Amino acid sequence: MAKMTMGLFSGSLDRLTAAGVVLGGAAADDMDVDLFVLLQGARAFKKEIAEDPDQLRLSENDHLREEFLESLDRLNVSPWLEFFRQAKELTNVTVHICGLAGKIWGGEKLEDFVDIADDICGIGEYLTSAEEADIHLFI
Repeated sequence: MAKMTMGLFSGSLDRLTAAGVVLGGAAADDMDVDLFVLLQGARAFKKEIAEDPDQLRLSENDHLREEFLESLDRLNVSPWLEFFRQAKELTNVTVHICGLAGKIWGGEKLEDFVDIADDICGIGEYLTSAEEADIHLFI
């Protein structure tokens, strides 16, 4: 079974959606996935942020935010977090929150983050996972 490691540093709606789509593809291929949520990504995974997408922007083109959201709605595309939840139901996906990133955004405990987060870890675990992975993505 192939293994993918993803470093998700972005907390923007477009990149979270893209990461969710890639994660769904990996799940459909029955890959093991280690997802490491870093920096701005950790902010997006905080409960109060994930539950209120109005707090998330698009990466470089925030002026296109409404068009992006309307297109997702018109195309019946699930919100980004649903992609992550569905992938966890299909295959072995482990969601790691970077300890430093969590602290930057006021997340000290696992309970501060959405229910799909499995643990809080250090950067060494991410580097080891990336080194051992068949596929390594950084979004």
